Amino acid sequence: MPDILIKNTKVFYKNYLQPGEIVIEDGKIKKIGKDIRLSNVDRVIDAKGGLTIPSGIDAHVHFREPGLTYKEDWFTGSCSAAAGGITTVIDHPNTVPATIDRKSFNSKLRIARRKCIVDFGINGGVCKNTEKLSELWELGVTAFGEIFMAESTGELNIGSDTLNHALEIIHDLGAVACIHAENESMRLKNQKLLKDDMSAMSHSRERPNMCEAVAVEQALKMLQAHLMRAHFCHISTREGLGLIRREKYISQKSGEMNITCEVAPHHLFLSTKDWDRLGSFGKMNPPLRDRSSVKILLNSLNDGTVDMVASDHAPHLEHEKDVDIKSAPSGVPGVETLMPLMLAAVKKNLLPLGRMIEVTSTNPASIFGLDRHCKGKFAEGFDADLIIVNHGEMVPVSADNLHSKAGWTPYEGMDAIFPDITISRGEIIWDGEIVGKRGRGKFLPGKGYAMDIESP
Repeated sequence: MPDILIKNTKVFYKNYLQPGEIVIEDGKIKKIGKDIRLSNVDRVIDAKGGLTIPSGIDAHVHFREPGLTYKEDWFTGSCSAAAGGITTVIDHPNTVPATIDRKSFNSKLRIARRKCIVDFGINGGVCKNTEKLSELWELGVTAFGEIFMAESTGELNIGSDTLNHALEIIHDLGAVACIHAENESMRLKNQKLLKDDMSAMSHSRERPNMCEAVAVEQALKMLQAHLMRAHFCHISTREGLGLIRREKYISQKSGEMNITCEVAPHHLFLSTKDWDRLGSFGKMNPPLRDRSSVKILLNSLNDGTVDMVASDHAPHLEHEKDVDIKSAPSGVPGVETLMPLMLAAVKKNLLPLGRMIEVTSTNPASIFGLDRHCKGKFAEGFDADLIIVNHGEMVPVSADNLHSKAGWTPYEGMDAIFPDITISRGEIIWDGEIVGKRGRGKFLPGKGYAMDIESP
């Protein structure tokens, strides 16, 4: 007997927004149709004319556990994800300890299995642990990185020789390298020049557009030498994006699409104009950019140059951020607001609904191999990872209604459309409150996973 019938809804199916009904059975989408007649079903959800679309895959989160659980943990982070319409996350390695070997990976995996309410992957860290990368790949990491080319939270930045060696190994493994592209020597030079400038804007000046562009160019040269797949995290500038666009064009002509990139909501919806409002709360790496870069990023999201949107959810508590700009840690919370902000952008005609679904679900699944776990497609036989929203109702973002331990948001007061219901593998995990059980999230091992390795 089917588990759920969603009726009286609109679906984006076969490139059209149309009335539809959805049957869910054993956690999968069993059938999509216009008038499905069932004699018996466990539960009927009347969407009341609302929109049912794929839930989000956030390929870039920092859930802070182990080691920094006062900021966030796997339970609170995943609750925040579920409430915002995200049902799959990929956690990045800069925890304490960093995820750089068997012991640290197994420790994080045990915790996540016990606490996470959404499905998840875990990325492996890259530092001076190049001899451990093969081991991490067999343990099931989704990808490697983010690989820090400049200093950021977690002190995992590496030099060009280590990066080049790591890329060679990652290429041989057939894995994806996720690169945080900022030039460290330029950053250090600017840091010295700006040491007495305590304005919030000084952070954008310390890591200017060229700081990203130079690092992107350096990384691309190494990637070209290895002919390998790589993904650029949170690209934020017109210059960096221009280099990636050129490389994509060359790769497309040769028939090998090896380079992908993401943009973060804070670079799509915030700019240097928000420094006055946010102060040190707006500090992140890469930093806030001017409006011209914001416009280019949105255009590039629409034209296909940018492949996905990922939150770079990096929570810190208010008292940690409420200090001078030099002392404040970098990072902002965002997993719960990613989908709501993107849905509001669709409502405002900033991008089409179909494109939004691609950059928040289809493309992340394809790039990181999650489609092999039946993720990322609104199609029969795929996981029933769905959200139901009343697409007409925009509400202001309020930190009081969010679930991260951070307790604040850089998007306070901005328009958003939050899901009424979030469904993960056919199970309702959010319906105005968290109803998903702690530990129900499923680990989604990467392509290198060796089945004969004993699970922790």
